Amino acid sequence: MDWTSRRITAILENALLEDRATRDATSYACIDVNQRASATLLAKQDCMLSGLGCVHRILDVYAMLDGAITSHPEVTSHTEIFDGVRLRKGQSIAVIVHNARVILSCERVILNIMQRMSGIATLTRRYVDAVEGTGTVILDTRKTAPGLRVLDKYAVTCGGGHNHRLDLSDGVLIKNNHIALAGGVLPALDRALRNRRGSETVEIEVRSLDEFEIVLEHGAEAILLDNMTPDQVRQAVERVRKLKLAVPLEASGGITLENVRAYAETGVNFISVGALTHSVPAVDLSMRLAPV
Repeated sequence: MDWTSRRITAILENALLEDRATRDATSYACIDVNQRASATLLAKQDCMLSGLGCVHRILDVYAMLDGAITSHPEVTSHTEIFDGVRLRKGQSIAVIVHNARVILSCERVILNIMQRMSGIATLTRRYVDAVEGTGTVILDTRKTAPGLRVLDKYAVTCGGGHNHRLDLSDGVLIKNNHIALAGGVLPALDRALRNRRGSETVEIEVRSLDEFEIVLEHGAEAILLDNMTPDQVRQAVERVRKLKLAVPLEASGGITLENVRAYAETGVNFISVGALTHSVPAVDLSMRLAPV
């Protein structure tokens, strides 16, 4: 993750501007302008870590917005602490030594971002662990928080999942509304195969085994099995294997931690889970400050 990229810098800058961080009335009123502090980031529950790199970058972006801060923050963590590791409840994540007002003004933005990202990583890891040994890959979707997709999808990788499409330009995926407007799965698939840009893979969603047979026969290069039962998914997998076709199959819709193993054991290549990013609970992190 390049925390200095323009896209991520814009996200962090907007978060600080939203919180009016450089106009922190309470810190201005209570804390001496020259006071320095040590802040310890703590995990208040077992979780997967994601977003550690935002800490230093948020403090740097604050300095860019403020214009008066010239000192550089010191952010340190143990060598075994990095994005993608499991944290135990009570474990120290990092220590920040910096101007006290600045730390206080950035505290909530740092925690909000790290708590959401670590929440996504933690839930993703639960799904990845649930399908361990099957060979099935857990994918995310585009059901991300508006404006935060790059962070959400990075957090999925920290949990051991894989990214599906980053955006609408990232491959052809024919969904139910495309099919309805095109007049059915066959005309939608035919048009996509003719009109795609370059060598883009054409994936199409099907909702029945009858539709599956149609698109398989007519050149679908990847197939999304939507809201099918594990038994239906197994039949589709066996059909592709019998024909010796290199057509990846993806299961999606109605998949939970309770049933994801059953889907993975069908032999399906991919399972996509919107819940990884669209409704994930944030993990509980805290920041404790002391004067230095």
